[in-house]
Amino acid sequence: MCGIAGWLDQKRNMEELGAELSAMSESLRKRGPDEHGEYIKRHFALLHRRLSVIDPQNGQQPMSTLYDGEKYTIVYNGELYNTEELREELRQAGFGFGTRSDTEVLLKAYCYYKEDCAKKLNGIFAFAVLEECSGRLFLCRDRVGVKPLFYHTYHDGIIFGSEIKAILSSGMVAPTVGEEGLYELFFLGPARTPGNGIFKGISELLPGEYAVYEDGRLQKTRYYHLTAHEHEEDEIQTIEKTRYLLTDAIQRQLVSDVPMCFFLSGGLDSSLICQTAANSEKYRHQMIDTYSVEYAENQQYFQRSLFQPNADYEYIGMMVQSTGSRHHEIVLDNEKVVEALYPSVRARDLPGYVDIDSSLLLFCKEIKKRFTVALSGECADELFGGYPWYHNQDILFEDCFPWSREQDIRRQVLKKGILPRGEEYVREKYLDTLKEADSLKSDSKVDKRMREMFALNYYWFMQCLLERKDRCSMWSGLEVRVPFCDARLVDYAYNMPWELKAYSGREKGIIRKAFEDILPKEIVYRKKSPYPKTHHPVYMKLCADKVREILADRSRKINSLISAEGVEEIIERPDSLRSPWYGQLMKAPQILAYLIELDDWLENYHVTIEM
Repeated sequence: MCGIAGWLDQKRNMEELGAELSAMSESLRKRGPDEHGEYIKRHFALLHRRLSVIDPQNGQQPMSTLYDGEKYTIVYNGELYNTEELREELRQAGFGFGTRSDTEVLLKAYCYYKEDCAKKLNGIFAFAVLEECSGRLFLCRDRVGVKPLFYHTYHDGIIFGSEIKAILSSGMVAPTVGEEGLYELFFLGPARTPGNGIFKGISELLPGEYAVYEDGRLQKTRYYHLTAHEHEEDEIQTIEKTRYLLTDAIQRQLVSDVPMCFFLSGGLDSSLICQTAANSEKYRHQMIDTYSVEYAENQQYFQRSLFQPNADYEYIGMMVQSTGSRHHEIVLDNEKVVEALYPSVRARDLPGYVDIDSSLLLFCKEIKKRFTVALSGECADELFGGYPWYHNQDILFEDCFPWSREQDIRRQVLKKGILPRGEEYVREKYLDTLKEADSLKSDSKVDKRMREMFALNYYWFMQCLLERKDRCSMWSGLEVRVPFCDARLVDYAYNMPWELKAYSGREKGIIRKAFEDILPKEIVYRKKSPYPKTHHPVYMKLCADKVREILADRSRKINSLISAEGVEEIIERPDSLRSPWYGQLMKAPQILAYLIELDDWLENYHVTIEM
């Protein structure tokens, strides 16, 4: 994995912008700590920060090649999992290769197929290819949106980067947020509308989208979206194909020239990835390394709930024994989790998933001491109906985002009269997403709603989690792969009838059935439990103290927006909240942490608010 950035300008001389380009590159150092490269000519610059994973001795970027009278140069962030098949296909077309890197394969695939290359790629990626003679720039993001790609266009040019900070570092975009950005932060956050960069003038390519910048114009094309078609396999075939697709995705992602490990929570998703890896040819004669995260004294304060029915530590030991792994438990101090809220904002360039982010940031920092690549079980719940809102009929057919059903608490933290269209804004985004849910006339009422729920989760909840995983891992130069995000599996899951997906009436029932013979029964039948959070009361106290300090300083920008009385009510009566702010676990401590992050972002990114 890497960090990429670039700048094209029809009038300015890039060779005279050394300080600005250096700042852009330096802003992405954490994504690519191993090497950096640049390709700068009069009207364009391509920048790269490399995290070496495949063919470390070669594959340096930017990488160039000549083809049919044109010079092509690529900067690329990601991994291709069908590299060898694509390489052989290109060999048959007459191409030769001087490295083992997937970068060279991707570059030559673009030379040969142009925009159609996107449809041939199996992987997680964001890349840019410059055609030097014509000045044409091609930008592309993977189907599922695992890897980010932001951009800013203006009259004479375009700037792009893996992260928002790269664009801000150019000096061409002021850190300004308008009313729309505030609606995103206060009524949708930590999620954001697909493509919305929050800052004025900054956008993001959508998952499954590419763009061509030519003659001063940017034209975008969706090359992939969720498409409905009939599910043709019977029950046995569906079980077999689900197992094949996921097993193949895992095995393809075991390729690495640097040390690899595995996240293990003791839940179904990470467990089947670890067990499949342990059973693979690669690890037949060696142990896999597994990692889990816990919080200091958490067992003492853990409380069972609808969303978190049991604790992970009860099941991790079973999987360590089953896989024979060398296991590492990372125990996080609650004070450090609070302090890590601040670098979490730097990692994301925005307020985020608070302690779910900061804990992952600390977790990945520890893993990076020994490993460069990890596999993780994200996104099974979104694709295969793992969340409670898929199974609770009252929530399922409720006409709203299921992870943020009430706006009352969001309204409570705001001053009266601020952002009056908040509820309406959320409603518009919800209805826009339903239009993305392609369906068949033959769909039952339940199956049609399940397609809508799939689209809602896929374009919103899942993207929030993928953004978290990318930024918090890459902050330490750790590449985390997510086998459940294989686009073949996404397509198959989208068109699977609910009675098969929820096999035996269980969340992720088809996954349980497909892998029941390789996992301990306790894991197969374990109730869904989310990423662990701290339950220690000290976390709430630390967050409350920091928020009160912010409220006491009237010079803080956030105080022009939030209600001191409304926030104090959350501090004094944390148990009065009827539902989470977002997702399953963002309750009173996390709401306070979100305000801490929002304050830090406004101040340290020097954000100007324009209403």
